[in-house]
Amino acid sequence: MLEDLSQHVLDIAENSIAAGASDVSVEIDEDEAGNRLSMTVEDNGHGMSPEFLSRVTDPFTTTRTTRRVGMGIPFLKQSAELCGGEFILRSQVGAGTHTEAVFARDSIDRPPLGDMPATVMALFMGHPEINWQYIHKINGKEFSLSTVELIEVLEDRELLRTTEVGLWIRDQVKEAINAMRNGN
Repeated sequence: MLEDLSQHVLDIAENSIAAGASDVSVEIDEDEAGNRLSMTVEDNGHGMSPEFLSRVTDPFTTTRTTRRVGMGIPFLKQSAELCGGEFILRSQVGAGTHTEAVFARDSIDRPPLGDMPATVMALFMGHPEINWQYIHKINGKEFSLSTVELIEVLEDRELLRTTEVGLWIRDQVKEAINAMRNGN
């Protein structure tokens, strides 16, 4: 079982890559007043057929060839629903997939958010060929970082693989999240 939401983001984003996505958006929205925490991963991959989409929350449905069970999506759905939230999955063949999990923020059963800065760093560095968009909102404030913007500055997509750039990405995300949490 995945222990925190950042691991679920990583798992779903890896599914997007396996589905041939070239654009992947990850959004985290923390809303204290609305008692809501949501995570969304959206891609332009090949999408799922209606038949597969209807079965994807079953742990015995997977596209993996190394094992016969797929636990990420079923556990995420179960966790969101146990925490007074909901799980939304929309997909269309040729148009991509939208995966969203919403949680009651104060639920004692809600998994922790986890290390989103490290997750963003891993995604950007591990797959620089993907156009990543990361958005993090906290109580109406928003931070956004995209590989398209970074490549405009770096002028070389392969520099996203370097340790220096990866650590800079991680630190920027971490600083932005801390600033938003501290009301800045």
